[in-house]
Amino acid sequence: MKSNFVKKASFILFGCLSVAIGLYPLIYISFNKDIGILTSKTEELLSYLPWNLAFYCHIFLGGLALLIGWIQFHKKIRNKRIRLHRTIGKIYVVSAVFSSMAGIFIGFFANGGIISKVGFVCLGLIWFISTLLAFDYIRKGDVINHQKMMIFSYAACFAAVMLRLWLPLLIIIFSDFILAYRIVAWLCWVPNLIVASFIVRKFSL
Repeated sequence: MKSNFVKKASFILFGCLSVAIGLYPLIYISFNKDIGILTSKTEELLSYLPWNLAFYCHIFLGGLALLIGWIQFHKKIRNKRIRLHRTIGKIYVVSAVFSSMAGIFIGFFANGGIISKVGFVCLGLIWFISTLLAFDYIRKGDVINHQKMMIFSYAACFAAVMLRLWLPLLIIIFSDFILAYRIVAWLCWVPNLIVASFIVRKFSL
């Protein structure tokens, strides 16, 4: 009884965080340069068209992937509403693939130097590869490996949530945005993948 309550509560929290941060990119819909992470960017970068295109592609499509992706882990929807599951899955894959590619590009311009850049580029690559593998597996009818790769894909996607939870705390702890950003470039996704690996190993969907 207690175990079921914890699982349900955890899933509700998981869903709420995914929806909240999935909607977060809406603050950028005005294309105002004086909000969010844009305030830490140089005027030169903000006027660079390829970076702008990649940034808005990354946040809006990434937000969409985060917003809908968590639904795929709801067993009843996944097992009883196959058409809905497939539709959400297709939207997620397209959103994740383009957002991850854009994320890889803007990762090369990340604040904090090489440490941050490598962290975010690696995250983008892992999200891109795991998503494509998940799609390839289901196309071949390999449901088990598809599910495993989707766990890794969404763990990478969920880095958007963890970044926004960790970064303010790290800034408070170190009183240094750049140091905090270097740490969060890795902290936002490495633990996610460790947890994902345990889930894949110990639990079946």
